[in-house]
Amino acid sequence: MTIFEESLIQFEPMISACIRKLNIYKNHELYKQAGRIALWQAWIKFDSEKGEFAPYAYRCIYGAILDELKKEKRVEETIHPVEEDTLTVLVEQTLVKNIDNEDLAVALEKLTKNERDLIIWIFVEGISLQQAATRAGITIPGIKKRRERMLIKLRENMLQSM
Repeated sequence: MTIFEESLIQFEPMISACIRKLNIYKNHELYKQAGRIALWQAWIKFDSEKGEFAPYAYRCIYGAILDELKKEKRVEETIHPVEEDTLTVLVEQTLVKNIDNEDLAVALEKLTKNERDLIIWIFVEGISLQQAATRAGITIPGIKKRRERMLIKLRENMLQSM
């Protein structure tokens, strides 16, 4: 066993302590790995003339985990997770079952004008729920409820036309 492996075993609790201190509650392995890499880099760069290794390692580990948190935050800001949209499931089902576009058009015709407008706004234009709520003159929870009801109605119409 090399000296670094011994250091890794010794400082593994420090990595876990940094994760707890930063209140990280998911992706623990990702942050542990970032801490391990930081420990390795600290082990390589350490100069014993400038002080002790433990405080230096702690700062390196803590900083690397913070950097990883910042990187994850940037990813979350740029990539918007898709909500469980019934329309997506409906589109996938239509592709799998080879439903004609005419069936979708018939199902859309059974919707009210406001419901069709909502579909166009959200799924064709790709506007946010905030923007859709502003256009419709209602609250965001109201637009979410309308979207949910409209998608259920659209699914029922699609199933009836099959």
